[in-house]
Amino acid sequence: MNYPKKSLGQNYLIDKNIIKKIINFREIFDKHILEIGPGKGALTEEILKKKPKSLTLIEKDNLFSRELKAKYQNQKKIRIYNKDILKFNFEEKVKNNSIIFGNLPYNISSQILAKIIKFKKYPPRYVALILMFQKEMAERIIGKYNTSKYGRLSILTNYRLKLLSKFNVSPNCFFPKPKIDSTVLYLAPIKKVSKIKKIENLEKVTNILFSNKRKMINKNLRKIFNKKQLDSIKDLDLKARPTDLRPEKYYEITEIFEKI
Repeated sequence: MNYPKKSLGQNYLIDKNIIKKIINFREIFDKHILEIGPGKGALTEEILKKKPKSLTLIEKDNLFSRELKAKYQNQKKIRIYNKDILKFNFEEKVKNNSIIFGNLPYNISSQILAKIIKFKKYPPRYVALILMFQKEMAERIIGKYNTSKYGRLSILTNYRLKLLSKFNVSPNCFFPKPKIDSTVLYLAPIKKVSKIKKIENLEKVTNILFSNKRKMINKNLRKIFNKKQLDSIKDLDLKARPTDLRPEKYYEITEIFEKI
């Protein structure tokens, strides 16, 4: 038996009802599918039963990758990459109208999501993301303005993605049992976004302002803007804290940042 590796954040999803619930979020038949971290292939097997047009698997673990390649060597519709998802340019492997699935390793889940959000081509070639996160992380990803979970990650996510649905998953559905609950998020790209040229600039602006989350934005804003530029940002209270600003205000600030 292949035991999960803590270094890779591996927990096997073993509850078939949960697996089917994940798969049934979106029609898979004749669609291009990409799965991040298939591991032993529990989700993969259910995906194949739905007869996708193609299936791309990205697995970092060498042993799992070899086993998957041996298992599916006669399946022409399947491509398997033994790659570290954070170092692999998988955007070019995403085909038009793809659905991306992933039971993501908790220790790098936010980095994987950020990488997907920052795809160079936009609108992206994928039409849906169906990803599992640690519940607390999921709450931060979809955190709404004026709630305790609102912050950098939710501002970045909500710029390009919208939440369509979600459900929580008990630790009992995994082997070994994690000490926390999980959440599956069903997300779709937003077709129309603001005039920000590079999403990396939104990331930079939010990083600067949230570096002192509990302090007023005045000091940090002056690191990137002079007085005249600050005055051009309408209805901006310099005594506000980072969490007091709506997402749209961060987009506006980023647009001005790109002009200077």
